[in-house]
Amino acid sequence: MEDKYKAKIDGDKITWDDDVPSPIKKCRNVDVIVTLSDRPISQSKVNARKAVAALQAIADRGGIKSIKDPVKWQREIRKDRPLPGR
Repeated sequence: MEDKYKAKIDGDKITWDDDVPSPIKKCRNVDVIVTLSDRPISQSKVNARKAVAALQAIADRGGIKSIKDPVKWQREIRKDRPLPGR
């Protein structure tokens, strides 16, 4: 099985997205196969992952304690308006 690591290439230099992978740290001469991605991970996907992680942390703590009735709070926040033509 091949290991995969995310990085960016600028000319002849590789910048790792995370810390330098340990197999690379241990060796000076490593054979690699580089596959160019036609769709790099966008910043919005990275931000979405961070947002999901933050929301999961809130849920794991039992929610927001200052909101006693979440359904009532949501109705107040949304302030639905009649849709045009309905």
